[in-house]
Amino acid sequence: MSATEEPRRPPAGGGTEEEGDELERLSTQELHDRAVSWAERHLDVRFFWRLLKAIPLAEEVSGDEGEAEYDLHSAKGLITDAMKSGEGELGEALRPLFIDYLRNHPGALR
Repeated sequence: MSATEEPRRPPAGGGTEEEGDELERLSTQELHDRAVSWAERHLDVRFFWRLLKAIPLAEEVSGDEGEAEYDLHSAKGLITDAMKSGEGELGEALRPLFIDYLRNHPGALR
């Protein structure tokens, strides 16, 4: 390493730099599937709660304000959306949440 080169640090949230790089290369749908699968297997209600809270804003950001309004009033809609939240513009808006969750649960990458 040269005097001007900064040391490489692990990604925020834990995990190794290689795992962080691997996450960035995955499609949003793959990130979603791995995060949801891990959370299901480990009964991680906190993740699903974070996801459910994030969906209305992500829908608004992705341009689906009507769906966001509906979701604020329908838990069933939120649960259904959580299972499909890796798709399309919604998935892209939630991509950082999937990456953060998977960085904090490196076992989900195996």
